[in-house]
Amino acid sequence: MRTQRAPHELRPITITRNYTKYAEGSVLIAMGETIVLCNATVQKTVPRFLIGKDSGWVTAEYSMLPRATDVRNRRESQQGRPSGRTMEIQRLIGRSLRSIIDLHAMSGYTITIDCDVLQADGGTRCASVNGAFIALADAVDSMLAAGMIGESPLRSTVAAISVGIFNNWPLADLDYLEDSQAMVDMNVVATGKGEFVEIQGTGESRPFSRKDHDILLELALDGIGQISALQFEQLSAQIRQHLE
Repeated sequence: MRTQRAPHELRPITITRNYTKYAEGSVLIAMGETIVLCNATVQKTVPRFLIGKDSGWVTAEYSMLPRATDVRNRRESQQGRPSGRTMEIQRLIGRSLRSIIDLHAMSGYTITIDCDVLQADGGTRCASVNGAFIALADAVDSMLAAGMIGESPLRSTVAAISVGIFNNWPLADLDYLEDSQAMVDMNVVATGKGEFVEIQGTGESRPFSRKDHDILLELALDGIGQISALQFEQLSAQIRQHLE
């Protein structure tokens, strides 16, 4: 739980690229004690609904390992299908990534990002988006190097942050305890240019005002700006040049 951080101060973030051997992009990201492994796979195929439409595709899958939390969760493969929460989160990750990529510039290819939560302490969907973007950028780099595509399809960075009202104070990057007791809880996705992609906000224990809403969005944009700067530092010179 937050004891030393200011409301706008994020938990420590560490990013380790090329974490696994075989994936075209592989990133281990830690935001505080939340740790997510993001692996990108490039395939020469597209979903059936895109065949003949001169387009590529970017999608994501999300899962939480059984001991990512303080108790063992049953593997969803044993339940026969992903939970509603899992489906919601992986769709969010996919939408976030597609918002900043030109799918026509990667026509005929699909990039799938697998986001596996190794340890959960709040903000797993946000950490997944943040790591997935870097894994996506590394996969794009591999496609450029292999001559699969002629130019980078990336148009901006994209990042996510949780914000909320905890003990009547607005906070950014909530950990599990803060999130579970928050009066208002919000997840925000935005590009590095400060353009919103998605806003998910809920009054958990009370309604929130327009003023609350605006304060939280400003807090979110500040946090996303910090994360975007870290992401940008991780990108190859070729990708950075295209985004500048």
